[in-house]
Amino acid sequence: MDLRFTDEELAFRDEVREFFRTALPDSIRRKMIEGHHPSKDDLVTWSRILNTKGWAVPHWPVEWGGTGWSPVKQYIFRDELQQAPAPEPLAFGVSMVGPVIYTFGNEDQKRRFLPRIANLDDWWCQGFSEPGAGSDLASLKTTAKRDGEYYIVNGQKTWTTLAQHADWIFCLVRTDSTVKKQEGISFLLIDMKTSGITVRPIQTIDGGHEVNEVFFDDVRVPVENLVGQENKGWDYAKFLLGNERVGIARIGISKARLKRVRELASLERIGDVPLIDIPRFREKLAAVEVELKALEMTQLRVVAAESRREKGKPDPASSILKIKGSEIQQATTELLMEVVGPFAMPYHPEEEGRNEPTDGPDWASTAAPTYFNWRKISIYGGSNEIQKNIIAKAILGF
Repeated sequence: MDLRFTDEELAFRDEVREFFRTALPDSIRRKMIEGHHPSKDDLVTWSRILNTKGWAVPHWPVEWGGTGWSPVKQYIFRDELQQAPAPEPLAFGVSMVGPVIYTFGNEDQKRRFLPRIANLDDWWCQGFSEPGAGSDLASLKTTAKRDGEYYIVNGQKTWTTLAQHADWIFCLVRTDSTVKKQEGISFLLIDMKTSGITVRPIQTIDGGHEVNEVFFDDVRVPVENLVGQENKGWDYAKFLLGNERVGIARIGISKARLKRVRELASLERIGDVPLIDIPRFREKLAAVEVELKALEMTQLRVVAAESRREKGKPDPASSILKIKGSEIQQATTELLMEVVGPFAMPYHPEEEGRNEPTDGPDWASTAAPTYFNWRKISIYGGSNEIQKNIIAKAILGF
């Protein structure tokens, strides 16, 4: 298998790289380099720049705004986006519910939702995890009972990222409790402005407000908002999570962070010697770089095989990408912490709506929050332990 890029693909990479260099607003670029979260306004601005270019949803079907790029070009685009670094389009819409709608939704749902997702006119969040249903997601308790032309939804979701901004939430709900737990689940699209929905913030260790609890009390959801068939939601969820795990590898982000580690380690000194020249540190940095290169080769093999895969069926190898990608991302934050050392101690929680980072050594003050926050990466999208079970069953045949 030849994993080298063709001349056409290399020219495409140069075009994408130049676009990110010139089109990304400087204020957003600075935030990304210094490790700050882009604000809602930042994401909306950047998503609409991409959409105007026709690049907001490159992996979608052409009729719904996709580019028609090959899997390799899509990989190059994502890699360059992450290395720029630029904000990724809101995954809950672009990479999660959007593909579910264009794959399993009806024509009315496609026309209603897909253009608004591409332009970030609607902000989506994900209603999967519950207090008693995380890794064992099929044990969810939130119910949806049919009442004429509506479902009446009751229950609770938790760890709902950015629900405080959301216009819509896609939810897994139990519509039949008399069958095997995976067989009684449906996939609903719910307007967050509907009466009976309460969003309660969960404050994270860094003082931020990223995740939430969402409560549903007799929420009336039109039957027309059911995606696909009733009680088939588990199939759609597996499809969605397979797509999510490929993106979680975030090879470009790890490349960008290792580049930053090298730059900062050249400035930081141990006595008279730059940290980058300390043999033990160089060994640790090189070890992560080798792991990342191996992961990149694995990602390219998955990309190369994509054209031969059954449409709508994720590659189980995405579980390998998820495991190694999350481990490498965590390792890069550990290296960054080692570089910045005591400079990581001063910390100012990010303020909602602030357009510029605070003055001071932001490259250091964001290191500790990122380190702690990224412990979650090996958990969400299906914990790494669950992914190992998938690999054992679907790839190794155990």
